Amino acid sequence: MTEQTILPVIAVLGGTGKEGKGLAYRWAKAGYRVIIGSRTPKKAQAAAAELTTLLSATPDTSMLLSPSIHIEGTDNLTAVQRADILVLTVPYAAHRATLESIREAAQGKLLIDVTVPLVPPKVTKVQMPEAGSAALEACQVLGEGAEVVDAFQNISYDRLFTDEPVDCDVLVAGSSKLAREQVLKLVEAAGFTGWDAGPIENTVVVEGLTSILIGLNKQHGSEYAGIKITGIHK
Repeated sequence: MTEQTILPVIAVLGGTGKEGKGLAYRWAKAGYRVIIGSRTPKKAQAAAAELTTLLSATPDTSMLLSPSIHIEGTDNLTAVQRADILVLTVPYAAHRATLESIREAAQGKLLIDVTVPLVPPKVTKVQMPEAGSAALEACQVLGEGAEVVDAFQNISYDRLFTDEPVDCDVLVAGSSKLAREQVLKLVEAAGFTGWDAGPIENTVVVEGLTSILIGLNKQHGSEYAGIKITGIHK
């Protein structure tokens, strides 16, 4: 068996948005089979075609593990049914509804929740939902049959489409040590340094940092504020 055949299949739900497409781009480039999910299958198929064209035109780099590009688009439910790992990248307004629509199909699978509970227009103010965080809300909706892990909340989508090194780390907090280890492998495959940020309760901090970074961007006229863990060497 080749490395390509044993890599998990990743479904990026809400993958027609900038964050979802950026993550799909990086994982597909690293040799993973990626399924773009959307409420509108035609939009998902268009996003998959766009990424395939982009990747086909990109020169080979050390990030590329396989010359084959496997990206397809379909509806969210079908994407969940055909994938091993689920990545939720929808706006918070669609968070609960999307989770409820995939609840049964998501049982026994790992969900990476990238959603941040931003409440416009005050997106620079941390405003957590009643559950405590988007990830904790996902746990409530999906139940104990699915693992939930937070990651990638603090990466600007503009940086996902570059092949340059990104000076920004990824905090990974979630429901079990094993689930976090799985996600840390995907963080590395996407070209980032990841850190185990502990149990699912810590997602309150991970998600809350996004509003602070948005505020810093606005204050300093930037789009790339991120976080970096110092004092520890891997």
